[in-house]
Amino acid sequence: MPQPFFTPQLLAELKVLGLFNSASQQEGIKVHSSADQELVEATGRLYDKGLITQSDGGYLTTLGQDAAEHARDLAQLLDGRELTT
Repeated sequence: MPQPFFTPQLLAELKVLGLFNSASQQEGIKVHSSADQELVEATGRLYDKGLITQSDGGYLTTLGQDAAEHARDLAQLLDGRELTT
């Protein structure tokens, strides 16, 4: 049987990307150490992958902005809402 494409770790990373404000690149996030451990770890992995500027959040990098946009598009497609550009 094939492995699931969307692992719990990947879903947590997508959840963190969804926390960023899509309307403003000047608005970052801070994931506190007291937050759900799954989100704390996901934030660290996004930093390691070069998608965000700090290990506890910060801002999206250019690559992170692209990833967050694709994640929003996928969520909209799966939710059945019409996409806007």
